[in-house]
Amino acid sequence: MTPTPAAAPRSDRVPPASAPPPAIELRRVTRRFSGKRDVVALDDVSLAIPRGEIAAVIGPSGSGKSTLLNLVGGLDRATAGDVVVDGAPYAGLSDDDLTRVRRDKIGFIFQFFNLLPTLSCLENVGLPLHLRGWPRRKVDDRASELLSLVQLGHRLTHLPEELSGGERQRVAIARALSIYPPILLADEPTGNLDTRTGEEILALVRDLHQRLGSTVVIVTHDMTVADSCERTIALRDGRIVEDRRR
Repeated sequence: MTPTPAAAPRSDRVPPASAPPPAIELRRVTRRFSGKRDVVALDDVSLAIPRGEIAAVIGPSGSGKSTLLNLVGGLDRATAGDVVVDGAPYAGLSDDDLTRVRRDKIGFIFQFFNLLPTLSCLENVGLPLHLRGWPRRKVDDRASELLSLVQLGHRLTHLPEELSGGERQRVAIARALSIYPPILLADEPTGNLDTRTGEEILALVRDLHQRLGSTVVIVTHDMTVADSCERTIALRDGRIVEDRRR
């Protein structure tokens, strides 16, 4: 009589969950500008930035840094390849859908602050929320909370011209955080500031990154800024020439 095979032992191990998609992914992205002569600003670039990472993008002028940031931020479109943010590909999105991605998922910090001169600090920070249709009281409460977070709770009613450069950048950071975006993009955030103020702004960005867990990408010429990030991506002539983590 043939013996009955023993039953396979049961496994109580739970299969590992699949890893979440990167916060930001570029898939063989090219951006070409046509004119009297074609300029390839980004050339077949592939890149993945995990959720919660803070990364610096460096390179000489014309290397493609700002183009990369504009593509990730949905301010420009790739000529070829695809940009994927929070698991959602940009290819095929209408302009309205792309605007919604920018509005709901991305905060921008610019070198020259881009504050409206006739609005107070409270009003500048609250503007994106007004555009989303929030009621006035809720907007003011959130804007006041954010200005306190960047240590400007005492400057709510001041106009931009009444602030120092560092204070203006703090207002711009508070505005970028108005919806607590999962992704924060900073274009030379210390480039228009003196060394000490730049260090303070950088420390603030790092602190907010740790508190909020946002994915942060900083475009910079300043190696001090780059060296403070956990990852540095170097571009030259539209291509990644170095990608290192610390």
